[in-house]
Amino acid sequence: MQSNDARILRGAAMIAAPVGIVATVVSALVKGEKGLIGAVVGVAVVAFFYGLGFAALMRLTRDRPQVAMMAGMLIYAVQILLMGVFIIVFSGTTLFNGKAFALTLLVTALAWIGGQMRHSLAGRMLYVDPEPSVPAKETESAEEAASPRRRGGVPTGSADGA
Repeated sequence: MQSNDARILRGAAMIAAPVGIVATVVSALVKGEKGLIGAVVGVAVVAFFYGLGFAALMRLTRDRPQVAMMAGMLIYAVQILLMGVFIIVFSGTTLFNGKAFALTLLVTALAWIGGQMRHSLAGRMLYVDPEPSVPAKETESAEEAASPRRRGGVPTGSADGA
């Protein structure tokens, strides 16, 4: 993972975590123990799906950066779809309060997305590879091998007339 990717992940988590904590506390105060459990499950679902999605995006774009937009949109759509399925599956559960779960999931997911956007737009990202793909010594030796003097030929337009 590159440093800018780690910065974006850290930034998204730093914004989503306080929002999730506040939502959990509010859910616990309003709905009691079931609200607390629902909110904790909501925060865990967001952390799992968005963390896993970010890791998948970094893995997909490491070797093929040209697919970043397509992969990002696909991963985002799958995340939203899976969270929707998770909400539907657990909508009738008695293990936790469904409204506390859904609202905590919603505000934490929005905070995560906002954190990713903020740190993606605010960060300086390199548009070129900072490490050369060919080391300097190999480049010099390749130029020398291609030189007409090295091959025994006479370079055209040389100053010594040879």
